[in-house]
Order: sequence, then structure tokens, then C-alpha cells
Amino acid sequence: MNIEPLLRDLRRRLDDGGLRGFLLVRDLSTGDELGIDPDTQLPSASLVKVPLALATAERIHRGELDGATVLDVLPGRITTPGPTGLSRFRHPARIAIDDLLYLSTCLSDSAAADALFGLTPPSRVTTMLQEFGLDGITVRHTMGELTDTPVEHLGAARTHLAHTLAIDAGTSGRGHRVPQLDTTRANTGSARSFVDLLQALWVPSAVHPEVAERVRGLMGHNIHRHRLAPDFSSDASIWSSKTGTLLNLRHEIGVVEHADGQTFAIAVLTESLVPASTQPGAEALMSQVARRLRDHLRQL
Repeated sequence: MNIEPLLRDLRRRLDDGGLRGFLLVRDLSTGDELGIDPDTQLPSASLVKVPLALATAERIHRGELDGATVLDVLPGRITTPGPTGLSRFRHPARIAIDDLLYLSTCLSDSAAADALFGLTPPSRVTTMLQEFGLDGITVRHTMGELTDTPVEHLGAARTHLAHTLAIDAGTSGRGHRVPQLDTTRANTGSARSFVDLLQALWVPSAVHPEVAERVRGLMGHNIHRHRLAPDFSSDASIWSSKTGTLLNLRHEIGVVEHADGQTFAIAVLTESLVPASTQPGAEALMSQVARRLRDHLRQL
């Protein structure tokens, strides 16, 4: 079956919507897949919290960490729109590792994630991924570095200027004047590498079954469900996911499990070419394009 007309149409729709899209949808039963530029490396933003959850759960399973251990966590005191949980706390809190894992993954709480990075540094997270045979994701820094972008320096009234800089200041080799968007310095991954990670969590792999089950459960309780969930959630399916947002980047990875047994891993990484922080149309377009790829595979 010739899929080029479908891919051309989806590329055109993304372009018309002001998005560069990097997608992969894989049938986890057959291995069949469809994608658009799935091997391009992009900054991963909060998607990195899934590898962090995997590394933390693995260390708990090994007995290197005790999930009941309580840590003193400093407040994030962030006032700009977006961050959740401890990142917005004004006072210190004492929280168990198990609960930090929940906050980091399900609420995308960056302060909780950095408390976990304090136990398992970025370089070790990357090493543990490689031990599982997952080589396409690189973790270089903590989440705190993502709170020092042009948005914070220019203020809410000049958000459009921060997004203009994010759109225009990149190089052809994916370097960038904004460090968090420079693929040689940022946490990075591709649509393919994140689908490989999802496959390792949903299909028997080098990841211990109990560890995989725990991470799947966390992704199933993700509260950020405004991007792909509208097209993949139903009474006859289960959608488990994680979003990532940074300046003009909007990402989501997830797995849809249908009642008939078909299961698809999906990664949608995008760069917006429109200098605005609120773009519900772009969120909907991401979901529609991913669903058309899934629908095509589902009909095979």
C-alpha cells in the first residue's frame, strides 16, 4: 500500500498549522510503524521525567533506594504560568521518594523531579537507559535549568518575543542561542527513541516486569490530557502518556491500549513556528495527525 499520499497530506497539514512535526506510531504487537522524520533529535523538555521515573523505580527495585525514605525538598517559588506542584510551593516540604515519583511523573512537577535527580544524577539516568538497550535518549541536566529561559527574563507581557527568539535563533545543525533548545547541551531524544522506551515498558524487555508496571501505572495517572488524549481516550481504550513543553516545543508520548487487544506506542514531538504560548489549535493538530497514522496502522 502506497502511504506517500497520506504522509504528504499530513506534512501539509502540519505546515499549514505552523508546526514542524516529528512523529512515530508503532503497533506493539506486529512492529509495523509509520512516522514523519522520526529520527530527528529534539530537546525533550519534561518527557525526560519518564526516563527519570524508570531509573528511580529500577533503583528502588534493586534495593538501592527505599521509596519510603523522606526527603526535605526546597520550594520552587515559581510564579510564571505552567509549573505545578512543589515548583509553586512557598515553603519547604518533607516528602517520600515514592510520592516524589508520583508528583514528578503524573503532575510533571519539576521540583519533585530535581529532588529525584539529586538521588540519581542525569548521567546515571543515561547510563541506566543504555543498560536497558535504549541508546537514543540523552539526559544531560536537571529540570531547574528549564526555568531560566527568555520567558522568565522577558516576563509574561513579552512572551511573544521569547517565542520569536526560540523560533528564529536556531541553526541548521540544531544548535541554538537558547541553551535549553540546543541539542548538543539539552536533554534530547527522537520520536523513535521515545517509542523504543515505551515499547520497553509495555512489551517484555530488559526492564524488570515490576519496574515496567510501575512506570506504566504512573503514566496512566498523568493529569495533563489536553493534547493527544482527546483522540485516544475512550470507553474502549486506555491512554497512558507524558507531555513535554518548553518555549515553542510541544511534545507528547503515550500508549493506547484498545479493548480488542491492539496496542500502539505513539510519540509526537513538535516545534511551533507561531510566536505564542497558547495554541489550542496546534495541540489539536498534533492529536489529529497522530490519530490518522494510528488509524492507518489499525486497518492493516
